[in-house]
Amino acid sequence: MHPLDIQQIGEELAIKWDDGVESFVRLETLRKRCPCAGCCGETDVMGDVHRGPARPFTAQSFQLTRLGRVGGYALQPVWGDGHSTGLFSFDYLRQVANAAK
Repeated sequence: MHPLDIQQIGEELAIKWDDGVESFVRLETLRKRCPCAGCCGETDVMGDVHRGPARPFTAQSFQLTRLGRVGGYALQPVWGDGHSTGLFSFDYLRQVANAAK
């Protein structure tokens, strides 16, 4: 499953998928579901999750400044507060979009 078209429309990301489905995800939801280690933590070999200190969100945290593609498998958003380490695989992006319905 791959996105054919992705556009920001106001406070949402609109995605048209190759199976004909259209998804709309609020930018706030996308940022709060960031899968990077800084946001979700990292799991060690014992299964324990280690997280850094919590960083509060600001208004800039939900402003999308750029959206890049990573190979043929993921999107990498860059947010107004500088956060850019989250890679959203297309499968994970679809899960986030389906959960946002």
